[in-house]
Amino acid sequence: IDFLAASGHKLCGPTGIGFLWGREELLNSMDPFMGGGEMIMDVYQQESSYAPAPGRFEAGTPAIAQAIGMGAAVEYIQEIGMERIHAYEVELAGYLVKRMESVEGVRILGPSGGAERAALVAFVTEGVHPSDLSTFLDMEGIAIRAGHHCCQVLHRELGYSHSARASLYFYNTKEDVDFFIEKLVETLDFFRNIGNGDDSI
Repeated sequence: IDFLAASGHKLCGPTGIGFLWGREELLNSMDPFMGGGEMIMDVYQQESSYAPAPGRFEAGTPAIAQAIGMGAAVEYIQEIGMERIHAYEVELAGYLVKRMESVEGVRILGPSGGAERAALVAFVTEGVHPSDLSTFLDMEGIAIRAGHHCCQVLHRELGYSHSARASLYFYNTKEDVDFFIEKLVETLDFFRNIGNGDDSI
């Protein structure tokens, strides 16, 4: 591995911080992208030299509080255990896919049930735009994503401009999935009834 990057908030840590690990010789061969305190070795009128990595990439005052928070988050994740988290997420993903496959008018994008997958499902629904779906589910206390999820090329290939995405993490439960499915069905039924001219719901 030459480089490895991770985002703090994906680790249950603060937003606005992450880390980049790189092989030392590669990092030291790269020019800094910012100037400031602690990243300089020597400064002359005609030239300057940079501190060895990681200092050359850490100009100025660092995000101290965020770094401490991310460190605590990493310790928390390690205490639970990545293998344990992975196994639970695979179980949750299978349950989510199974429940979603039973919902009329939902098309799952990606592997079907039985395939080991991440604990998230991108999907489209008949007659309901993902943004409308996410707005209505939000009113029920359910947060999903709507958009192209940084995959515009894939969406074009699949023939969709947008999709919805339900994502789970190790703090979610099968009861959360059941509640999501219940409200998803209710929301889709609402839009179907509106489409049929029934505004009594």
